[in-house]
Amino acid sequence: MHQKKEKYQTSSSQKQKRNSSDRKGPQTHEKRAENRSRDFKEKSSARKSSGSERHPDPALSKKKSSPRFEYEDDYIFWCRKCNLPLIGEECGICGGKGDILHLSQPADVRFCSPYEREVLAEQLISAFGCDPLGDRFVLLNKIPGEDKTDEVIVDGFIFGVLRFELSEMDYSFEPSLQGAKILLKSAEGRKVELKKTNRHLNGKNVASGLIESFASNIKAGDFVLVTAGSLSGYGISYINGVDFAGMESLSKPEAQSGTVIQPEVRAQSESEYSSETKSPSEAESPSEAESSSETGTKVIRVRKVDSSEAFLHPEIPDLGACIEANKKHLQVLGKNAINTIRGIISRNEHRALPVYVSFSGGKDSLVVLDLAKSALKQREFKAFFLNTGIEFPETVEFARDLCREMKVPLEEMSSGSAFWEQVEKFGPPAKDFRWCCKVCKLASAGDLEAGKGACSLSGKEAANAVAYLTIDGKRKHESFSRARIAASETNPFVPAQLNIFPIRDWRALEVWLYIHWRGLSYNPLYDQGFERVGCWLCPSALAAEYSRVKELHPEMHARWNAFLLEWAKKHGLSEKFVEHGFWRWKELPPKMLRLAEELGISVLAEEKAEDFEIEVVGGISPCKAGGFSVEAGVRGIREKEAADFINVLGNTVYAEELGMLLVKTRTGTVKFFSNGNLLVSSETKEKAVCLFKEAAKQFVRLSRCTGCGICEKACPVGAVSIKEGKPHVSETCIRCGKCMESCVVTRYFDKLVPGLDEKLKV
Repeated sequence: MHQKKEKYQTSSSQKQKRNSSDRKGPQTHEKRAENRSRDFKEKSSARKSSGSERHPDPALSKKKSSPRFEYEDDYIFWCRKCNLPLIGEECGICGGKGDILHLSQPADVRFCSPYEREVLAEQLISAFGCDPLGDRFVLLNKIPGEDKTDEVIVDGFIFGVLRFELSEMDYSFEPSLQGAKILLKSAEGRKVELKKTNRHLNGKNVASGLIESFASNIKAGDFVLVTAGSLSGYGISYINGVDFAGMESLSKPEAQSGTVIQPEVRAQSESEYSSETKSPSEAESPSEAESSSETGTKVIRVRKVDSSEAFLHPEIPDLGACIEANKKHLQVLGKNAINTIRGIISRNEHRALPVYVSFSGGKDSLVVLDLAKSALKQREFKAFFLNTGIEFPETVEFARDLCREMKVPLEEMSSGSAFWEQVEKFGPPAKDFRWCCKVCKLASAGDLEAGKGACSLSGKEAANAVAYLTIDGKRKHESFSRARIAASETNPFVPAQLNIFPIRDWRALEVWLYIHWRGLSYNPLYDQGFERVGCWLCPSALAAEYSRVKELHPEMHARWNAFLLEWAKKHGLSEKFVEHGFWRWKELPPKMLRLAEELGISVLAEEKAEDFEIEVVGGISPCKAGGFSVEAGVRGIREKEAADFINVLGNTVYAEELGMLLVKTRTGTVKFFSNGNLLVSSETKEKAVCLFKEAAKQFVRLSRCTGCGICEKACPVGAVSIKEGKPHVSETCIRCGKCMESCVVTRYFDKLVPGLDEKLKV
């Protein structure tokens, strides 16, 4: 039987930003459930997760709906006989060929950790009263979502989706169609039985008149198991189970209308509900879903039902069998990685250079360290560990212990208390304002003795100089931003360094199989529910992981949370702003704006008058999307004041409701946020520096303005005016620069902001 892959995505209707000024307070559970039901669209894929197909054909199996990078190796194999995941087509135990199991992108599938397995079991038992998976292999495949979101793969099919809900700050589990059928065999809760009807159920709202039975443990917003005669599947509830008993009067057919389904006398044709039924988005639009009459009561929304059957595999293999089934493939992977290392390092121009392994204490750098040891038996190398000062104590201890155990020299560079010394100036780091990487990582990376020799060179010789080689564990499946990494690249942050990426094509599953095959010790944090083991307060970490920090290291969490609460208070933001993780962005993405509206949380920081100060964050850095950026913290300038003046730089858009000022110039963009963060970006380093200096000059002009009126007189088009002692520039500005030439503040800019080139590292 062919099993269709199910994808869990947010609908295009969710992509619209909500204006925070239109907020009407927190939504009810019922409304939230309705929105959740509508927004989680399930797309039927033409690709199969099992069957007779043996070789993937990307040209036939993939339709690119967006310019986002798409991986061609977005699949693994599954041996149906041995019931094991395979990283290659042939099973090393039975010799048979595995079926293709397509994965949602970025397809970085991994083993479910012991902690994640506990979470999954808790969700299944609390919701459905059973955990039918037992000791089976469970794989997790991360997919786009609000926070930690993983497809749960069991026995070669998608069992459901385990996600961390930011609104509740807790996990939830959504079964797939097959998962629901498995759960129904032993479930004790969250079951809804429908009466027979001749109409399509998939994607439809169902009124109380069609309900045969409704479990009392159901709450509004819960995913529920649905049966209707020989049909079975799942849906989502709009109401609480305890409220269902009092709804008989609302279940009469004459009280319902629109798309709410009514009981029918004749039996339903099971053939109408095959696996080819329409997706919810095709079956019913949001406007249709809301067209029910006010007297009609929607009880559940059916996600998907059909008459097919689903079973768990009789074989339950262990890890040893999984390693044996994949051993030949692991040997090939290892050999290819070793050849990549040797091939680059043995080039004539590299033979005399020092070699390092970038060791973070994570799983990928662990594998790379082991590969380097095998590849460089005749070549000396060291491991270097950038201790940011905000590493997990387990990571620091593991890095030191492992290198001692493997007899690999370790060069540890520490940033000490640099983060805590700078965080008062710049505020909490963010996904789109990662000043912490410059302060805590890049500064230390440049301290390697091997790289200091390149600093004495100049001109073209310095630009092309490679002083040392670094073997790095970066992988393309980790994120879409890393999808195009080559076998080796120079480091844009540390030009003297050439990075080698021997496992760039590996998925997390291959990394973990290699670790278990080689019997390598690994960071204990992975078993505690962490997918990544970088800095413990990194803004790129998941809220689900922050909750684990609170449990495992309450003293560390308390220190950071106290800072965040104090910072939020200074900027007029609530404790809920901190609790739900909004601090992790400067410019909030649509999903967080929606969440803020749902929870009734204000996301606009208050502007407060302060003494002017501009602090550059450690130089220029490459942007993920291309080009270069300069970041800074600005104090003493109010966003509204800047909006009335910054037209002198370029076309200005002031989004007061988002707390952001955007200026587009001929050479790049300037973003100024209400909390004082400044981000300047351009296509080259030189242009980024020039644009930053121009922006800095305007902020200094604004802060030091004496109201003398010289600029007002110098403007040939009358765009400049002085109001209440502050300069204003209207949209009629032609940007001729004459107001700047006449300004005393601009003339003495270098003295007012000394050492700017040094801070920019130019």
